[in-house]
Amino acid sequence: MARKNTLLLLSITFLYVYSLPLQAMAQGGDDLAAKTQNPVGAMYSLPFKFSFDYGADNGEASFLNIQPVIPVTVGEWNLINRVIMPLIDTPGLVTGTPEIPSPVQGNGATGLGDINYSVFLSPAEPGEIIWGAGPSLMLPTASDDQLGSGKWSAGPTAVVLAQPKPWSIGLLGRQLWSFGGDSDRSTVSQLLLEPFINYNLEGGWYLISDMIITANWQADSDNRWTVPLGAGFGKLFAIGEQKMNTKLEAYYNVEKPDGAPDWSLSWTLQFLFPR
Repeated sequence: MARKNTLLLLSITFLYVYSLPLQAMAQGGDDLAAKTQNPVGAMYSLPFKFSFDYGADNGEASFLNIQPVIPVTVGEWNLINRVIMPLIDTPGLVTGTPEIPSPVQGNGATGLGDINYSVFLSPAEPGEIIWGAGPSLMLPTASDDQLGSGKWSAGPTAVVLAQPKPWSIGLLGRQLWSFGGDSDRSTVSQLLLEPFINYNLEGGWYLISDMIITANWQADSDNRWTVPLGAGFGKLFAIGEQKMNTKLEAYYNVEKPDGAPDWSLSWTLQFLFPR
């Protein structure tokens, strides 16, 4: 029922966004699109990303990732603080998801997953090539063992991109290793690669492909990689003075471990606060 209600809300939101006047984003639309599509852009934002997995052996899993972005400028540098707080509903053991690097057997659970915090150091005045790098920390905050790794994990993260109009093209990467936590849980060694490409259209619309590729280095070679292939579309819009962004994406896993979903659907609603 919760999944059906969310999909209904998704449909209503897109119908409403489509009906908004195109001139709502005319002023400064290109600059706002570039800032929104830059992971280390110096703009406050609050995205809510709903993801639905389909085709896993144990059934369908759902995720709501709340992902606030808080930039801080220090001299000639920006510190881009990014937090991912996942709320998860899983039917049991589902492999291949970035939110749960080392899932355990169970009958399913609903609640808070492990919170990830990353901070990127990036030039305040970037050139044609934009970059950012820093540490990433995964906290074992899951409310149930089935919703997290049970481990403290940390490692480096970095992003590089270019934004020749009307494109935004880049790659974000992260590697986490566990260093503490529940001694009975599996060690975490997870690579995340996120190649992304945006093509901006008129009226705030854009096309997007944002594939989240993961590798679980603790698994055997046949069950190590999750590689999705897909795309979607989105739109920048405004409700009164509040700038917003929404997008809808679908991805099929061309490579996946045993027990992973075949494909996924995601919808993001993002509140934007330009500085």
